[in-house]
Order: sequence, then structure tokens, then C-alpha cells
Amino acid sequence: MASLGRAVRSVLDPRTWLHQLRLAHFTAYSHTRPRTLLRRGPGVTFAPNVSFRNAERIEIGAGTHIGEHSVIWAGNSTGRIVFGEKCLLAPGVVVTASNYGIVRGTPVMDQPKVERDVVIGDGVWLGANVVVTAGVTIGAGAVVGAGAVVTRDLPPDCIAGGIPAKVIGMRPEPEETSG
Repeated sequence: MASLGRAVRSVLDPRTWLHQLRLAHFTAYSHTRPRTLLRRGPGVTFAPNVSFRNAERIEIGAGTHIGEHSVIWAGNSTGRIVFGEKCLLAPGVVVTASNYGIVRGTPVMDQPKVERDVVIGDGVWLGANVVVTAGVTIGAGAVVGAGAVVTRDLPPDCIAGGIPAKVIGMRPEPEETSG
């Protein structure tokens, strides 16, 4: 009987309902409202829990898919993120066009932001939990392995992995078929 009383008290606690309002607000500003500001081509899909920040500076090419729990964060004032067509982002990918300075003697959160565009070419595949930092261009057709942190540009059709991401190979040419 005591556990039933605790359950009833927790459900009737106004803090429970206030927290639900905070969660609804978070959903509105990071998931629902930004979707109306995105520029996206036909056939773009993304999981319902993808988080967009500053979506007015995000462009997503036709046929691109963004996986669950990904965060796409354009800069607060200038940094843009542009995805080409048919990009594939696995779950947990983070792409940011904004970063903080790191000058000694000033707390990081008090430093001016550094915003630089991120450009991801057509047909790029970003594996699970990849992080792409501000100012990076990833060439068309590149494949970035799970868990990589991309801090520098990657050429087209490369296979990259690691922290920081490095080119570890190139995608193979298609096999010729004789008929």
C-alpha cells in the first residue's frame, strides 16, 4: 500500500507536470519549429528525434536521410551547413558549423564563437556517431567510418576513419559487366 501512495504522490506532484512542459518546450524549439525553417529537397527524411539548431542556415539536398539522435547545428549568426543529394547519416551523427575559441585565461564558454560553413557533398555516408566540425568540406561519395571525428576536409570518394579522421582508402571502381 505504501508504494501505491508514493506512486500517486509522484503523479500528483506539480513538479512532474512542470517538467513535462519543459520537455514539450525543448521538443518545440529543437525538433518541431526548426523543421519549418529548413531548406530541403524532395524525398528528404529524418528521424523524429533529430535535433536542428539555427535551421534557417541548414540546406538538405534531395533524397538525404538523417538517422536517429543526430544533431545538426548551424552557427548562431553565419555558419551554414549544406548537405548534397542522397547523403546518408547513421544514428548519432553531430554536424556543427560553430565552435568556441580556446585562448588560455578565458573560460571557453566566455570566448567568442568561431563559425565556419560545413559542406557535405552528394552521396556522402557518415557512419554512426561521426562528428563533423566547423569549416569542413567532405567531398562527394566519401564514406566516413563510425565514431570518426572529421576536423579537416576529405576528398571525394575516400574512405575515412579515426580521431581525427584520416583517409584510409578509396572507394572501389564499379566492376565492369560483360554482356
